[in-house]
Amino acid sequence: MRITNFLFSRVGKWSKQYSNLPERYIKRAMEQVYWRNPKGIQYKPNAIVQRKKYNFTVNRPWTGQFRQENAPGSLAAKVFVEPIKEWSHFRGDRVQILTGKDKGKQGVIKEIIQERNWVIVEGLNCELKKMGQRDDFEGVWVRAEKPLLVTSEISLVDPSDLTPTPIEWRFTEEGEKVRVSTRTGRIIPIPPSVEETIDYKTKGTYKEQPKDTAADDLSEITFEPALRTFEMDIMEKMGIKEDRVPPKSYWY
Repeated sequence: MRITNFLFSRVGKWSKQYSNLPERYIKRAMEQVYWRNPKGIQYKPNAIVQRKKYNFTVNRPWTGQFRQENAPGSLAAKVFVEPIKEWSHFRGDRVQILTGKDKGKQGVIKEIIQERNWVIVEGLNCELKKMGQRDDFEGVWVRAEKPLLVTSEISLVDPSDLTPTPIEWRFTEEGEKVRVSTRTGRIIPIPPSVEETIDYKTKGTYKEQPKDTAADDLSEITFEPALRTFEMDIMEKMGIKEDRVPPKSYWY
């Protein structure tokens, strides 16, 4: 199977959906600009030199740990990520681990890092880390889950018999796209927790806050496109009519 380089453009929406942050904020938070052209008519616009390759880990791109791991001037070893045509794992899915000390155990996906084809299964594939060690303090041991590759280290579980199975995407008679177990032919539904974010459990149960923009205001059409220039639009709104005919001009 073809392997591509680890690309910044492979940022997946399921990786960051839980944070519920605007994409422009995430891009600005992880951006590292080394050099930019000054503003001025004599300079080429938008000439910029910035970092293009990042080392993605379990720390999300808008966090301080991510900026520390990708400090200016630091280079990490090249990471090869197997391209996945269509992502098939979501938060809340029950999967079975196929490798390691927890091989054969089943758990629920609690986090997705699609930039590395990783998922984190709640309570499984853990390691102990010593945190807060100082000269006058021994530190504490903390158990943390390690990521697993979706391509080779986990398998989705068929809810009909709780057995791991390969899946493929198919369409129902109503035109709905669903995941289907190739072993039993049963549909594996997408868990409802896929809609969950920091702000709400489901989109339907979210209550608008005082600082939120109302949904009616977002759906209101306030601009009607027209075939005219900005100046013509201003003149029409101010009631200015231009009926003068410009004289002929000559150049030699």
